[in-house]
Amino acid sequence: MTEFRESPMPGLIAAWQAAPPVMRGILLMCVGTLFFTAMHVLVRYVSPHVPPLQIAFFRNIFGVFVFIPLLLSGGVMFLRTERLGLHAVRGLLNVVAMLMFFTALAITPVARITALSFTAPLFTAVLSVVFLGERFRIRRWTAIVLGFVGTLIILRPGTIPIDLGSVLVVASSSLWGVTLIVIKILSRTESSFTITAYMNVFLSVFSLGPALWVWVTPAPEMWVWLIAIGILGTIAQLCLSQALKETDPTAVMPFDFLKLVWATLLGLWVFGELPDLLTWIGAFVVFASGFYLAYREHQERRAGAKP
Repeated sequence: MTEFRESPMPGLIAAWQAAPPVMRGILLMCVGTLFFTAMHVLVRYVSPHVPPLQIAFFRNIFGVFVFIPLLLSGGVMFLRTERLGLHAVRGLLNVVAMLMFFTALAITPVARITALSFTAPLFTAVLSVVFLGERFRIRRWTAIVLGFVGTLIILRPGTIPIDLGSVLVVASSSLWGVTLIVIKILSRTESSFTITAYMNVFLSVFSLGPALWVWVTPAPEMWVWLIAIGILGTIAQLCLSQALKETDPTAVMPFDFLKLVWATLLGLWVFGELPDLLTWIGAFVVFASGFYLAYREHQERRAGAKP
């Protein structure tokens, strides 16, 4: 007689639901950082065969396919918005930042790109003073200055040549900083589901033109990696969003530094690339500065919420 075993899924789901929210958030953040880094490594791997501008389009379009079941299950009411123009602006900024980032990945070691990408919160902090009228005290300005000092440690201008990829990723991070400001404004009236849905739609639309400009027909074996890039990027984004919903950002953001760990390991394994000590030191300074800024913002938000 054949013996049937019960599926372990119900037990795993029950264990997941019973876990503390902070633990769920940390696990989701760790998985998200791994998937983000795996996507970046695949972009670099595919870029000799498919132009980065075209890879960005495939990342977005295959990401939409993954997102469609979630959209359908939530119903079309999540697409209702009175801020379509601002969603479009966010999508345009985001796609330019993505095109820069993917181009940088094609020509610069993954770990170096990852280290420089930690500058995005620094740009957001500076821009929030300009666009949102936020006021910073000396400690936060000190953190911003130290963060950019960390960037100089990574780049080492005058000591080693500053490559085009490094310039592009810093420019991409500055644009992503602007995008985060737009997201802050949108989040005042829009749900995270609505913001994410329109992000996927506009990224696909806006990345089509640059892709057609450099279009080459991918070889059959490349399609597997292109689909994987879209799936990994979307799942990573969902993991990050859910991690931030599960618990306070200050509980999960320290684990974002795992991106550099994964980038180092995967970069060494796939491309034989190994970042030097100064890259690690500079990355830590930049990341610590960004984390302190996020911590201070969280503390002020909590203080403002108290009666």
